Amino acid sequence: MRCPFCGTLDTKVVDSRLHGDGDQVRRRRQCVVCKERFTTFETAELNLPRVIKSDGRRVNFDGRKLRAGMDRALEKRPVSTEAIDSAVHHITRKLMARGEGEVSSRDIGELVMEELKALDQVAYVRFASVYRQFEDVQAFSEEIERLRNEPPPEARRAQLDLLDDDK
Repeated sequence: MRCPFCGTLDTKVVDSRLHGDGDQVRRRRQCVVCKERFTTFETAELNLPRVIKSDGRRVNFDGRKLRAGMDRALEKRPVSTEAIDSAVHHITRKLMARGEGEVSSRDIGELVMEELKALDQVAYVRFASVYRQFEDVQAFSEEIERLRNEPPPEARRAQLDLLDDDK
């Protein structure tokens, strides 16, 4: 690993720890030449599915685009960075768990809406309005009514926890 301070290739690992959900390793390194310390993160390189866009183009999955879309929907909302990171991670894991080589952008949009609904209902409606291309106030009203008729995110999470315990 190259030292970001002096550029030498001679560094040593001082400490290693699991990070996040245990799928990342955080390493503290020290440069042998200039003695500066810095942190690196190591993750497994995974083959994520290619994304089939609505116009038929196929592009590589880009987690930064996913995050940017969620950030736009969550702008000025009281949701922590950690919660957003976790939601992006959940979506990525679900895509990998499918084991498919390709996935439609529509499927990814549905996964994003599922995560946003649990994080923040205002952000969910913002995202849904663009994703589902709401044409008028009636479409907003119908989506908000659907949200009102569903249990709140806390209740849904508690229900899912009960199901998970039965396994």
